[in-house]
Amino acid sequence: MHIGVAYADKFKQTWLKLDMPDGSTVREAIERSGLLGQFPEIDLSQNKVGIFGKLTTLDAKLSDGNRVEIYRPITADPETVERRDRDE
Repeated sequence: MHIGVAYADKFKQTWLKLDMPDGSTVREAIERSGLLGQFPEIDLSQNKVGIFGKLTTLDAKLSDGNRVEIYRPITADPETVERRDRDE
């Protein structure tokens, strides 16, 4: 099956297309993608993951055409950032 794996840090967006065996999991796709070596800051015990913008688990089974996404932790409270921008 054909799937995509996406990750973006502050400077670079990466989206890879992979062929995976039927029954593969989110974790297997991420590991096969090579993104863990390319972005050492990714910690699968901490980073949340999703499929097409919906949170999921690492052991979720993939379907043909899925896009696996690895999310960065939120570093600022969106409400605080909004207030700071208005005060300037």
